[in-house]
Amino acid sequence: MKKHVLTRLWRREEGFTLLEMLIVLTIIGLLASLVAPRLFQQVGRAKEAAVKQQMANIALALEQYQLDNGEYPTTEQGLAALRTAPTIPPLATNWQGPYLAKNVPKDPWNHDYVYKSPGANNPGGFDLMSLGKDGQPGGDGENKDISY
Repeated sequence: MKKHVLTRLWRREEGFTLLEMLIVLTIIGLLASLVAPRLFQQVGRAKEAAVKQQMANIALALEQYQLDNGEYPTTEQGLAALRTAPTIPPLATNWQGPYLAKNVPKDPWNHDYVYKSPGANNPGGFDLMSLGKDGQPGGDGENKDISY
């Protein structure tokens, strides 16, 4: 009987105390506050890289369209002319498309790309731009415009 009483006294109860739990949660919170901003910066950089790659692919398709038809699609025809032959003048007389394998993608913030031809910045060609996270002209950080 004595042996049973001694083992009960020396045996520690299983589980964590409230103080131990609070210390662990505090440490996790501090680590998260240090890591989260850097993680979100990486997400923003990845989206910017994706925009640049998508615009490069669209630009290649526009160049192929121009080689086949002698001019870029007009602003009114838009990027849709890369998937289906334009039905508004000037008609593409030698349309060999589709020039993109899939529909024209939206930017990583789910906004349409802005296309103008002739371009304001490139009068002999086209302007292609993403308006960034806010979808509005101008801005800083993730809201800045990205042009091709």
